[in-house]
Amino acid sequence: MTSGFQPAWLRGAVDGIPALLQPVAHALIDADEDVRKFLPPLSAEEIAARPMGVASIAYHVRHAMGSLDRLFTYARSESLTNAQMSALAAEKKLDGVPFTGPQLADEFSAAVRRAHEQLRATREADLLESRSVGRARLPATTIGLLVHAAEHTARHVGQLVTTARIVRGEPA
Repeated sequence: MTSGFQPAWLRGAVDGIPALLQPVAHALIDADEDVRKFLPPLSAEEIAARPMGVASIAYHVRHAMGSLDRLFTYARSESLTNAQMSALAAEKKLDGVPFTGPQLADEFSAAVRRAHEQLRATREADLLESRSVGRARLPATTIGLLVHAAEHTARHVGQLVTTARIVRGEPA
């Protein structure tokens, strides 16, 4: 017997996204659905909470969005902008910044929509193209960056979900 929920990868292809990038698109959909489920009901205090000193929900969602943006920028073979560098620095200083669950969930969904648009614009022929990451210009490929972006996003959303359950006192 199933619960009726199907993960994104079992619901079929995402329109317009190349076949080799479907797993990236599906992972981002799953992350967005988790954020939409767990974030809106939380209070500003719960979003800022750091139980046992772990990173706050605010940090996880802001960092997931920022990393997604930065890694997709590198996948386009572009350098980070000053605004992206400022956003990176701000991710580490979220204490005292009030966030609402619906606001952060909307921002996250918008980041996923932007990522999906880039996936639609990515040609499969470019997936093995060399790319450079960061000031050190570390070697990567387009597909490596896109896959890592999805994996990294999923990891932080998982932490967000766990922390949300802890601050709400919900069972696992």
